[in-house]
Amino acid sequence: MVKIAIDAMGGDFGPEPIVKGCIQALKKKQFIPILVGKKSEILPLLPKRYRDKISIVETDDVIAMTDAATDAIKRKESTIYKAVDLVRNGEADGVVSAGHSGATMTLATLRLGRLKGIYRPALITFMPTKMGRRSAILDVGANVDSKPEHLVQFAIMGGCYAHDVMGLTNPRIGLLANGEEETKGNEVTKAAFKLLKNYDGFIGNVEGGDIFNGSCDVITCDGFIGNLVLKTSEGVAATISGLIKEYIRKSPIAITGALLMRKVFKLLKKEIDYAEVGGAPLIGINGCAIVSHGKSNAKAMENAIYQAISYIDNHVNDHILEKLEEYNKTNINK
Repeated sequence: MVKIAIDAMGGDFGPEPIVKGCIQALKKKQFIPILVGKKSEILPLLPKRYRDKISIVETDDVIAMTDAATDAIKRKESTIYKAVDLVRNGEADGVVSAGHSGATMTLATLRLGRLKGIYRPALITFMPTKMGRRSAILDVGANVDSKPEHLVQFAIMGGCYAHDVMGLTNPRIGLLANGEEETKGNEVTKAAFKLLKNYDGFIGNVEGGDIFNGSCDVITCDGFIGNLVLKTSEGVAATISGLIKEYIRKSPIAITGALLMRKVFKLLKKEIDYAEVGGAPLIGINGCAIVSHGKSNAKAMENAIYQAISYIDNHVNDHILEKLEEYNKTNINK
């Protein structure tokens, strides 16, 4: 059975939503959770019938959001350090954390190591599309600067994830640029385009709108651009939701219309709610790490656990190694 190490203390709201999400996941999936944190705070949140199903690894050091990511390397008694080391030591198959994202990525990369042949890991997030399914975009923050060969590997890894976890038989992979033409983009994306030109599933350059219109399944970019896309999208979604609520509040007619469209609004909220996704996989490491939002509620943590289980059960890392070897063999003499 899959074992998941969970940083029980890292989120903005303490252990309560994390423990609750873990219990909700146990009701639907068979796995072994290992909660890492303060036993005195975790145990009161656990109903007695779940106490024999959940292990607790005791530690009281928590990496704060204001701490530097590099501090985590020295703090071996911290919750995230111990959670990652459970994976490193083979005591867990994956780790989930809503704590300091930089610390999680740093420790996962350094303590677990990169997959053989992978230059840099990447962080994946998921965007709603008008086709009713999500698109995957990477990297969204693990790397600020990337070389063409890094973007190539992001594309390969993203394609593997889309196939194995998202269930897409032939995922369409695009390179984010300022135009669809091969000549568009900066020097890095132009060079990456040439390296990806004959890769199976690569559809060429895509623009920002293609992230949301369903024409592309995997959007590849460097972490600086990807993070801007992510934060901008979150800001737009929050602004539109706020404007709709404000306009409805000011108009009696709009209130009536809103009541009639409650189901539509509910579906829209579900599409843009990060809790529906759960977290961002750090792909390219020798293991499984899911980086969740600091403000994650129980539902977000539940879905992050499902993500980890799915990543492990579908052997994403094995697929990446296989595809990377195929790519290298094909392009070794080019």
